[in-house]
Amino acid sequence: MRIERLQQEYGLQLRWTAFPLHPETPTEGRELAELFAGRETMIRDMQARLLQVAATEGLPLTERSRTYNSRLAQELGKWAEAQGHGNEFNHAVYRAFFVAGVNIALVDELVRIAAAIGLPADEARAVLEERSFAAAVDADWQRATDLRITAVPTHLCEGKRLTGFAAYEDFVRLIGKSL
Repeated sequence: MRIERLQQEYGLQLRWTAFPLHPETPTEGRELAELFAGRETMIRDMQARLLQVAATEGLPLTERSRTYNSRLAQELGKWAEAQGHGNEFNHAVYRAFFVAGVNIALVDELVRIAAAIGLPADEARAVLEERSFAAAVDADWQRATDLRITAVPTHLCEGKRLTGFAAYEDFVRLIGKSL
């Protein structure tokens, strides 16, 4: 909601960049406890912080114990952008993953998400099967590496960066405005 507010109040243009968050995660997913073995306190603290931020922002979010590979979702997201539905698709994937716990590594689930926002299911499936937008995601991953991005979310504006879930005021400062 902060980003939408910034777009509305300041005419901010948003550019989504895919990030390789745990790209080694298998299609069937991985337990967070396994991924962060030995750092259970960190997982609890991270979940609590995310739930608090989501509640403050009015975002739906449920506690989860499993993560899934997001590579195909990123590829379909690039296609959705090309269709003029990038933000809508990214929000739908967010809801599917963070609210419903959907495995966003599965082609059938991604096609269902695309169709639910009005994108043609047959085209979405073809994009995923042909990996038509793999190069676009590869370019984003390289851009993230070049910019030394190591965490999500990271927001960039004119050489400045803001990492993590920050307050609206922090975003306003990032874009060089005052309240």
